[in-house]
Amino acid sequence: MTHATQHPHVVVHPPALDGSRRVTQGDETLGVATHIDDVAEILRLADLYVTDVAESDFVEWQGGGPDDWPGLSEHHESTGDVRQGP
Repeated sequence: MTHATQHPHVVVHPPALDGSRRVTQGDETLGVATHIDDVAEILRLADLYVTDVAESDFVEWQGGGPDDWPGLSEHHESTGDVRQGP
């Protein structure tokens, strides 16, 4: 039996052509992240409080780890932009 406090499985998908990464829970898209901080914020907004998204067993990183944001890290640092999901 699953405990009520257990977090659902969250997937951070491989980077898209623009470097952004889709974040899903099951069949639901929670948002699109351009930085690891975005992943934490997307999860917080979905009431999924994960203290360390890079090391959590509840977050599966596909197509690269939490440091893989090709072509976006410089843009995110310079503008502070957060992209919204579709």
